[in-house]
Amino acid sequence: MGIDWILITRLVVAGLLGGAIGVEREFRAKEAGVRTHFIVALGSALFMIISAEALYGGNYHDAARVAAQVVSGIGFIGAGVIIFQRNVIRGVTTAAGLWVAAAIGMACGDGMYAVAIAATLLTILCLEMMHFINLLVSEKVVDITLLPPAGYDPLKLPGELQKMKINVENFAVSGGKIRISLRFRQKNAMARLQEMMNSLEGFTIEDIN
Repeated sequence: MGIDWILITRLVVAGLLGGAIGVEREFRAKEAGVRTHFIVALGSALFMIISAEALYGGNYHDAARVAAQVVSGIGFIGAGVIIFQRNVIRGVTTAAGLWVAAAIGMACGDGMYAVAIAATLLTILCLEMMHFINLLVSEKVVDITLLPPAGYDPLKLPGELQKMKINVENFAVSGGKIRISLRFRQKNAMARLQEMMNSLEGFTIEDIN
């Protein structure tokens, strides 16, 4: 039995295209990176090849049943990268990327290289464009624990921050510490935070998230 280089090529292309999406996710320090996307796309292509060539002898009508199981099964992996942290859901985009990587792998497993490459490029373009747009217009909430100077009235702090045009989301005082949540524009969050600390003389940051 000879080596079927056509099927091997499908596996290689699937892994490379899935890995390309993983590069973008890893560059953004997301939950799933190159290895995960590579393996998901490769595995999806392999399932398509096995179901079509080995199990059903090229009968793609029957192979569609295996493809349907891949689509639903990838949801378990996607659910694993979605986390709920501090009332914020994270990882949904990465989970969607894994879902797309599985679809790209199935397309490669069927020999639909042009469609798979187009889907990969569109996915990366969407991720990069939205990252750029979010950086310009989106906001982020920063949770800070502050230690005020001796004799300072903590209840004065929200008013002082409002004068600096800093949005206060939550404010609490406990054990002499001020716990506060502030909303900043994503693109200049750290600069605004540094500006705030320069204006608040005698304050020190104990914790920041």
